[in-house]
Amino acid sequence: PKSTATDTAAANTEEMEDPYTYLEEVESEESLNFARSANDACLAALGDPTGTPTYERVLAVLESNDRIPYVRKYGNTDDGEEVLFNLWKDADHPKGLWRKTMMSSYKTDEPDWTTVLDIDALAEKDGISWVWKGSTALPRSRDPLSNDGQRITRSLLSLSRGGSDATHVKEFDFLTGDFVEENPFNLPEAKSRVRYKSRDVLTVGTDFGPESLTDSGYPRTVREWVRGTKLEDAPIVFEGEKADVSIGTYCDDQRRNHGAIYEVRYRTLTFYTSKTWARKIEYEHLLAPNDPLREGVEEPGDFVELDVQDDASVDFLGKMMIVSLRSDWEPIEGKIFKAGSLVYADADTFIAKGKESCDYKILFEPTDRTAFETYTITKNYFILNVMDNVKSRLVFYKIDGEGSFLSLIGKDEDAQIRDNSASAIDSVETDMFWFMTSSYTEPSSLCLADASKVETGEAPSSSEFKQPYVLEKIKYLPPQYDASDLVVDQRFATSDDGTLIPYFLVMKKDTVMDGNTPTLLYGYGGFEVSLGPRYIGTTGIAWLERGGAYVEANIRGGGEFGPKWHQAALKANRNKCFEDFSSVARHLIESKLCKASTLAARGGSNGGLLMGMMYTLYPDLFGAIHCAVPLLDMKRFNTLLAGASWMAEYGNPDTEDWDNFLNKYSPYHKIDPAAKYPPILFTTSTRDDRVHPAHARKMVKKLWDTNKDWPVHYYENIEGGHGGAADAKQSAFMTSLAFDFMWETLLKGRDQD
Repeated sequence: PKSTATDTAAANTEEMEDPYTYLEEVESEESLNFARSANDACLAALGDPTGTPTYERVLAVLESNDRIPYVRKYGNTDDGEEVLFNLWKDADHPKGLWRKTMMSSYKTDEPDWTTVLDIDALAEKDGISWVWKGSTALPRSRDPLSNDGQRITRSLLSLSRGGSDATHVKEFDFLTGDFVEENPFNLPEAKSRVRYKSRDVLTVGTDFGPESLTDSGYPRTVREWVRGTKLEDAPIVFEGEKADVSIGTYCDDQRRNHGAIYEVRYRTLTFYTSKTWARKIEYEHLLAPNDPLREGVEEPGDFVELDVQDDASVDFLGKMMIVSLRSDWEPIEGKIFKAGSLVYADADTFIAKGKESCDYKILFEPTDRTAFETYTITKNYFILNVMDNVKSRLVFYKIDGEGSFLSLIGKDEDAQIRDNSASAIDSVETDMFWFMTSSYTEPSSLCLADASKVETGEAPSSSEFKQPYVLEKIKYLPPQYDASDLVVDQRFATSDDGTLIPYFLVMKKDTVMDGNTPTLLYGYGGFEVSLGPRYIGTTGIAWLERGGAYVEANIRGGGEFGPKWHQAALKANRNKCFEDFSSVARHLIESKLCKASTLAARGGSNGGLLMGMMYTLYPDLFGAIHCAVPLLDMKRFNTLLAGASWMAEYGNPDTEDWDNFLNKYSPYHKIDPAAKYPPILFTTSTRDDRVHPAHARKMVKKLWDTNKDWPVHYYENIEGGHGGAADAKQSAFMTSLAFDFMWETLLKGRDQD
């Protein structure tokens, strides 16, 4: 369409208000020239990290064959052996090998791997820098070629150019060992949502043009695509609205636990709210409309909107519907369930008769200092991972024989300062699960575990672990750095409003509290994401081994204490994140571990916004800052890539939210020409299609134009996506650049008062 005089005037006004909007053109020559020039200046000032001791050690860790090859079960062989798949990257295969082995072989020190797909070879063949983004298998229960539910025969592979969120989808055939040639389910680049409904029917949400996408850039419609037909001819079966974040559908087959097949549709209204519809269907309804097996089968009933709060989420298990609450819920007058609780009721009753007709049972109810993180389901057990004062504990429930209720059978005695997680190996066939554990100083271990051992009360099988469910340690990560003289402590700072803010401190036992220890403070504080003890070899190499102290702050906005901890820092209360983080910084300084000139801060994405606010609001607290793939322009964030989907977290700058509060935490608009700012390194990626690289580009250009003497450095990786790097060499480069910058800067700060 032709532009009007009004359009031109609006564009000119916007450019006058923000002269750097031209940097929002991701791959324009002007933008890329800016990035290249800035990269050259950055390396000239800080040095090229390639070949430095930090780079070489970090790269060696990232490409080491000693890493744990985490696996996912893909059915069984015809002989009943469990087939395990893994995506492996190393120096010879930086993009990765998708490979498989048998469980019996995996349990040995040297598993026998068979390559299924060589991503590097595929990238060379196609002339595209493919980055693996995962696979979606055809469920065995819906595949007539599965050999009675034993084997997985097909999968949808997601591959992105350079690491972006948008992917190409290619269908792979395990029986031929190659991509499907006849009538494949392949999709061009888009932020697609695809699921098998059955072998020859796919539910597809993808880019069919601007009207098919939401304002956030995700699919707004779902089509049912029958194999052998044209995608553009596939009928739309469900659609949302432009203002939605995204929509989708899926089928949840609970026949294995005496339940039904539930077909579910949902509209994600905001990042935290959604509307969900469900109905019971028969197996035949999964098939193509013209499939002979559907002849004579009645059409399924209408979808019923599930009458739960918009900020609740639902899941089906056997005959139960599990509801996860983010706010208090009163389904029956006088019966209130607390925010952060897990409750369940009979699914059919809820769908057919409504919430008032159900008998509810509580699976988990939080306290002020506990929250559930995740759960996994084995054949007969429900395993809940609970955070207790940011320490981990597993809780076990038995699924009764008819799949209608859950009974508590046991839990870990003590919550520990470590990351403990459980992941079912095969929820259809077995109660075995992967038990993974690590801490700040203890490398990761992968154990084979059996949930039934909790019920039988047997003594632990492993002398190394006191949990009765652990059978044996299968894999472990050798120490990647020397942690022998490190101690881990949980401490608390008091925020501006009196709230206690926990943080974890890792440092050498003999650290002298004289303010001269280079200290790195990391934070995130958003989207209900929890930080906690986990092994990060690169941080150990690049920081702790050098004699530095490492700190993680569990500030509000995260999920460490459940939904209320997150909701305490939403929108107008965003200042709580910044106050919490700065309070931890002051606490570290007051303890004489460090001083401002020996304290660095680091964060990425939403944590990049946090860093931007530390830089502009608390510049006197830090000696160096690394701001990675950040949000910084909160006036225009909702217009850039996926930004519209985050308005539930931050607010809507096109409304009175901007004047009321958003302008107060937009670092791009908080630059003070008279301020004295600490040295800062901004890093981002051209291929990041989640957080727009313009946030960092514009901030840096504005800082440079405001005061060329401020120590501001910028590096933009031309590939990498939102993670900032597309392969191990890029990751080692970006890690070394950031850590060496912070370390060298803080060493100079030792001489400052």
